[in-house]
Amino acid sequence: MSFDFPTFLVAATFLTGGIWLLDALLFAPKRRRRLAARTAAESASAQSGGYKEPVLVEYARSFFPVILVVLLLRSFVVEPFRIPSGSMMPTLLVGDFILVNKFAYGLRWPVLNKKFVDIGEPERGDVMVFRFPRDESVDYIKRVIAVPGDQVHYRDKTLYVNGEPLEQTPLGDYVGENEQPTGLIEAVEQVNDEHEHEILINPRTGDFPRSCGVLARGPVTVPEGQYFVMGDNRDNSNDGRCWGFVPEENLVGKAFAIWMSWDGNRDGLPIAFDRIGDVIH
Repeated sequence: MSFDFPTFLVAATFLTGGIWLLDALLFAPKRRRRLAARTAAESASAQSGGYKEPVLVEYARSFFPVILVVLLLRSFVVEPFRIPSGSMMPTLLVGDFILVNKFAYGLRWPVLNKKFVDIGEPERGDVMVFRFPRDESVDYIKRVIAVPGDQVHYRDKTLYVNGEPLEQTPLGDYVGENEQPTGLIEAVEQVNDEHEHEILINPRTGDFPRSCGVLARGPVTVPEGQYFVMGDNRDNSNDGRCWGFVPEENLVGKAFAIWMSWDGNRDGLPIAFDRIGDVIH
């Protein structure tokens, strides 16, 4: 069972804030009156020094603002994620820790995931985090290939959007982090005049894994309110070719930077210092 951190944050915020508020409104005034009655003959300084909050209230008052700030930042500004697989290589590697812009596609209520402020929509080429349509407790990260109304087709390792092939410029054999040959071909894919990104292709495999085939019979049109996504590691990615489209309500945010890269399986140092601070294109 996966840990639902957003629900935990919301619950902790309401719990600590509720304890603090309830005590401030109901119990703290009674404690102060009892203290004042017992120390009527003492000085004002002695009275203030004798007042003490219950431990539970003290902890709630201390943790509430911290938890509230974390909840607001994580829900509406930026959220960290860790890359668990190689489906977005060479753009993102296993062990990359990324930052995701939570307001790029509109502001949503935490836990409910309902949009209440419409700011922007995903564009072709965006690296997007979303809740996996087949298991919404799992977050996926892929690249937006087609938006609502687009016609998309994948044939002979080439993407066709609205009938036009996305231009690919081969870069040669891809060498992994450990300087070992991978058998993969690296290329630059041109999404439009303003955006390009690197992809990996395995020339020894077909266009679709055996379990996939959503687009195998020809071009399909992306429905309204949904998006088609793929991994940059084209032949090692569980993406829209296998399970279809991403509904708009499943969007989480747009990935924009790598803030840490740590993988214990790397040769030498587990930290890739040269990746820290990289902007995600």
